[in-house]
Amino acid sequence: MNIPINLLIISITTSYHFIASILERRKFQPPGKLIDIGGYKLHLYSKGTGKPTVIIDHSLGGIDGYFLIDELAEITQVCICDRAGYGWSDSSPKPRSSQTIVRELDPLLNLAKIEPPYILVGDSFGSYNVRLYAHQFPEKVIGIVLADGLHETGILNMSLSLRALKLFFMSGFLMSIFGSIWGIVRILGTIGIFELLKQELRKFPKQILQPVKISFYHYQHWLTMWREMWNLNASSRQVSQANNFGDLPIINIKAKTFFKRSIWNFYLPITAADKLRDKMHCELLKLSTNCTQIQASKSSHFVWIDEPEIILAAIQQLLANR
Repeated sequence: MNIPINLLIISITTSYHFIASILERRKFQPPGKLIDIGGYKLHLYSKGTGKPTVIIDHSLGGIDGYFLIDELAEITQVCICDRAGYGWSDSSPKPRSSQTIVRELDPLLNLAKIEPPYILVGDSFGSYNVRLYAHQFPEKVIGIVLADGLHETGILNMSLSLRALKLFFMSGFLMSIFGSIWGIVRILGTIGIFELLKQELRKFPKQILQPVKISFYHYQHWLTMWREMWNLNASSRQVSQANNFGDLPIINIKAKTFFKRSIWNFYLPITAADKLRDKMHCELLKLSTNCTQIQASKSSHFVWIDEPEIILAAIQQLLANR
């Protein structure tokens, strides 16, 4: 009986992924605590000492705080909270919207005994979550850093080309769910495709980069990305109430472009995305009477990879101005 070659290849890659996953569980233990918040566990990693505590909320699909935690821990205490479905955290049956994320984050910090005051750092979609948290718990927050953040007026009024781009990303996430189950994403990561597509990743040491890549090897990661993108409009409506922070210190970091042009993305509507970003950043500057902007002149949307020193400088500025 002949076995189709494609079925044979998938069987091999899936087996490789299964065995590698078992070995990883032994080698890469969670660096922080797994905390039950009501039927599922979330991972919280705290490092360093001092007050206020910096709380990092990742971008959509990113677990970018791991690129920054060592440097930040030299300044003050810093906490990374892996949202449900990312990193070492369990998946959640609840909708992946900003309101749900805030309802998970506060008890997580309380159970971990991470005392306020907090400086919140929100990357991209994480900017929604930290804004909503600061709105609902203003007594706990003394400053916010938004790293190329989003604003609801732009997201809810995207042009047709950008709505098509959103659907393009979502279809890619769906394909990656199956690709990760079959071990294809792991194979691509192992041979260095991530670093080829995003060459700035090469500057990070393997001990930092490898645990981040491993999260992308598992289907829960891509499914969570799809679910968060599916709920993006709902999150936009939820965060619309969090638009007046008085004189709360906010630093808004603006990247130079959404994507750096390359042979991998020449077909994407980057110009339209950048125009939308310009409008969103204008709105973000209105969040507080004490909101300032820093230009990340060498960065794409992924500031935490391209120019992480800009985020570090913003946090240091908030600490110095207390």
